[in-house]
Formats: sequence, C-alpha cells, structure tokens
Amino acid sequence: QLPLVESGGGLVQPGGSLRLSCTAFGFPLDHYAVAWFRQAPGKEREGVACISSNGGSRNYVDSVKGRFTIARNSALNAIFLHSDSLKPEDTGAYYCAAVRERGSYFHLQIRTACPPLSDFNNWGQGTQVTVSS
Repeated sequence: QLPLVESGGGLVQPGGSLRLSCTAFGFPLDHYAVAWFRQAPGKEREGVACISSNGGSRNYVDSVKGRFTIARNSALNAIFLHSDSLKPEDTGAYYCAAVRERGSYFHLQIRTACPPLSDFNNWGQGTQVTVSS
C-alpha cells in the first residue's frame, strides 16, 4: 500500500466549486493510472473520474461529465479533481486510488470507461465533500 493523501474537501453550496488533490509520497505518480471514487452514506463506492499514467486517456462517470475535470501535475506529484456546478447528489467521501501501469491495459480501458474498484491496489483515506445550502 503506497501512501496517497487526499485534501480539498469541505462544505460548499449548490453550484459551487471545489478542487480536490491527491498527493503521492515516496513514489512517482506518473507511472500510475489514477482514479477518484466517491461513496455516499448507504451507497456503494462509485468511480467518478480516471486518468492514465501519461494523461492521454481520461474518462468520467456520466453524472459528472462537463462539470468535473481530472488533471495531473507532475511537478507536485499530484492528481487534481476540479469540480464545478456541484449538486447535493455529489455529496460523499471522495477517495483517490492508484495502480501501476504495465503495458497498455489501463490506457486502453480508460478510453472506454474508468476501471472497476477492484483494479486499484493503493488507496487514500478520503476527503469529505458536502454540497448543501
């Protein structure tokens, strides 16, 4: 389990924005496919956004397309999730997950859809996002 730390969550009004950060310590995140998952109370954890190791492939769950953007910052060894036009249904604990890319599987998979939760073997502790007036 490699150390990943999420930050940037908080309480925001509907229509507001947040930028979530996922920072890796002690290993280069550029070699890993990364995804953001979220879990609302009483619901299963769902994939929200994902990005391949070189940033060439990205994908999003339908409910956030056009509102969320996933991006890499190699200098900071971090992945960001920019979330705009937030809705109450975006509320939940947001988790960053990473898996070392070997070959082209994840690069090709992400072109179609984000990989399932079971593909990722490194997880952060999560950051809470609450969208409420």
